[in-house]
Amino acid sequence: MYTLYIWKKTMATTLLLNIFRFRTIGKRSFRKLTFRNSPIHLYQGTILLALLMAHNLTSAQSFEGLQHLEGYGTDTYYSKGTGAKAARMAAQLDRALAFYERHLQFTPSVTLLILAPEDWKAHTRFPFYGMPHYTNNKTLVVASEDNAHWKSLIPTTDKIPAAYAEAVKKIYSDQNGGLTMEAFFDLLAIHELGHAYHNQGGLVMQRRWMAELFSNLLLHVFIAEEDPALLPALTTFPKLVVATTERSELTYTSLQELETNYNEIGPNHPENYGWYQCRWHMAAGEIYDQSKIQGLVNLWNCLKARKEPLNDTELVEVLHLEVHPSIANVPLHWDD
Repeated sequence: MYTLYIWKKTMATTLLLNIFRFRTIGKRSFRKLTFRNSPIHLYQGTILLALLMAHNLTSAQSFEGLQHLEGYGTDTYYSKGTGAKAARMAAQLDRALAFYERHLQFTPSVTLLILAPEDWKAHTRFPFYGMPHYTNNKTLVVASEDNAHWKSLIPTTDKIPAAYAEAVKKIYSDQNGGLTMEAFFDLLAIHELGHAYHNQGGLVMQRRWMAELFSNLLLHVFIAEEDPALLPALTTFPKLVVATTERSELTYTSLQELETNYNEIGPNHPENYGWYQCRWHMAAGEIYDQSKIQGLVNLWNCLKARKEPLNDTELVEVLHLEVHPSIANVPLHWDD
């Protein structure tokens, strides 16, 4: 989804950074950071504002105060009064895990938390309520209800292009006729699950953008194959963002600029990073349309087998020959 890394020096005696999609480079570790500052850009910026603190406290690991959901393969804990959503989310993750066990022959370890606002701070160090995230202790955290963060992403009616106005109202309406982003953010839990797959599965991602593209593809493939009725909720946001962003106004647009300036883009150009993420969402949809599930399976096998670093030319060749031309087309035609 939508993350970016900021580095922080660490000492041997300091606590491990509690982040999702943990990376370490020497004595420097990367934390992911994104944030929003413009409602019209919907899914940009604020996606992952993560100044996460160090190692979880015992209370966060013991899930004290939460109820345990029985009857599901995914180990699930939930806040009081949120059992219905916990059951729905656990069932969806069970299906995703079973689906990918069949196709990838691998299942990561993950515990699902469905948290009400009053339980958020006790069980996660994520700085604001609402963003799904995967922590380094293999815990997937999801908000139980609509919240200020989700609402902040809803543009006013006059800011929504006419071509998207009807679709946005239809796809993201709540029971009272208002707009809510719950359908979209609940799906991002599967994107976060994608990071559990490549982190625990021993994949060498080769590029920072590849880790995000892989997770978006894992999300898109599952929804397209198993729950296609949810595709509009997944795809409308990214298309709207890309359609309403002037590329000429962005500081960075190429994948090489992203790799070189990853730390710069986060704090100084959050909307720019959001545009990258939405492009990866759209690319995931195009890859699925051309390669179906086999494209993801091939990508999994390739990144698992290829341990050596690949330069740009080698990476494109390997993606084209060993994965699928549609995936090689992401770096090849990114600047078209």
